[in-house]
Amino acid sequence: MAKRYLRVRSFIFGVLAFLPTLGWQDAQAQLRIDITQGNVDPMPIAIPVFNGGAPKEATVGTEMVGVISNNLSRSGLFRPIDPKSFIQKPDAVGAIPRFGDWRLINAQALVTGAVTTESDGRLRVEFRLWDVFGEQQMEGRVFFTRSDNWRRVAHLISDKIYERLTGESGYFDTRIVFVSESGTKAARVKRLAIMDQDAANQRFLTSGRYLVLTPRFSPTTHQITYLSYFNDRPRVYLYDINTGQQEVLGDFPGMTFAPRFSPSGDSVVMSLARNGNSDIYVMNLRSRAVARLTDSPAIDTSPSFSPDSQYVTFNSDRGGTQQIYVMRASGSDVKRISFGDGRYATPVWSPRGDLIAFTKIYKGRFYIGVMRPDGSGERLLTESFLDEGPTWAPNGRVLMFFRERPSDSRGLGGGSRLHSIDLTGYNEREIPTLGDASDPAWSPLIPLPEGD
Repeated sequence: MAKRYLRVRSFIFGVLAFLPTLGWQDAQAQLRIDITQGNVDPMPIAIPVFNGGAPKEATVGTEMVGVISNNLSRSGLFRPIDPKSFIQKPDAVGAIPRFGDWRLINAQALVTGAVTTESDGRLRVEFRLWDVFGEQQMEGRVFFTRSDNWRRVAHLISDKIYERLTGESGYFDTRIVFVSESGTKAARVKRLAIMDQDAANQRFLTSGRYLVLTPRFSPTTHQITYLSYFNDRPRVYLYDINTGQQEVLGDFPGMTFAPRFSPSGDSVVMSLARNGNSDIYVMNLRSRAVARLTDSPAIDTSPSFSPDSQYVTFNSDRGGTQQIYVMRASGSDVKRISFGDGRYATPVWSPRGDLIAFTKIYKGRFYIGVMRPDGSGERLLTESFLDEGPTWAPNGRVLMFFRERPSDSRGLGGGSRLHSIDLTGYNEREIPTLGDASDPAWSPLIPLPEGD
């Protein structure tokens, strides 16, 4: 499966061309979603089926619009309008729409598109984004791709729409790696699994023979670091998604916890237990040299770099209870930043650098929250029986985590599922997976091949 996936990805785009953009500044001033507000009313957006000549092209056009509509709807910022209300049926993607027809159904933005097949068998996908009230084109692009890669083009189009209408980078052309769980509580099988951010293309990366925990993406998006128990001994592994190859990063004495890449991808920070004491260490991936960052009799774990690599956040009970700390990447200048009631765990620095996400435990309830790196502005976004393991979308506006449900009096039920929540705290959604799921990790945006 890894080889097939690599072949698909290696022929994604032959050309990525820009279409003329009209009235950019005027449209930008007129049509924009302010996502800094606490609760945003979704923007009504019309997305007619992309035109296609042959039946296959028409089918792809229909499916692409479905993916785009679902992406934008799940963001909580857009409300795709029911196609049954459309008055105009666009026949040509480049034609100027009859804006009055779209205003009658209260559309603020309009997306038109077409799918055709080139002589070499590639799909040509064109789309345009229109400001209905400003009566101007805001964005236009053409993508060329293999016929079996149309779904990724739909994610790229979704990102361009999101970016143009919010002013923020998108997050739809990404993947999620997670731990897929099955079996009974007494014989639990945990395998690494991966999927697109919309839960499509789910597949397993490991067999389930050995327990796996805490997968994390590298900045390159094709490598994962994770913890696995081989013969009941914890090891840190590197896994290459494209080739399926894996190697042992380290076979450390004692316990190893929560390995995570640095923003540059040239090192891994983790917690190692040596002589009964857990501290934060960093490993250079080239030299495999290990340096100790903390030296405390307390339990220090769950480290995460700031996006500029200058600082590390982690949790520790050195103050008597489990709290969040920030230190310089050298291990100096350690400061506690959490001071609310309860215990704090699993801090993760936002890709934007402005917030740290965390798990909070208070009076038997679990919360996912965020605070600024100095500890101010704490906000709790979720609450349940057990919410844990936040991970950031690459634009720093959405979090994913896993939620465990309680079992009944007979020990039945329970299980864990993935959920997402945006920073407003109003748009929480369950992410469908084939079975129970935990420990999600969100990839960076998948890069385009050079020259595209």
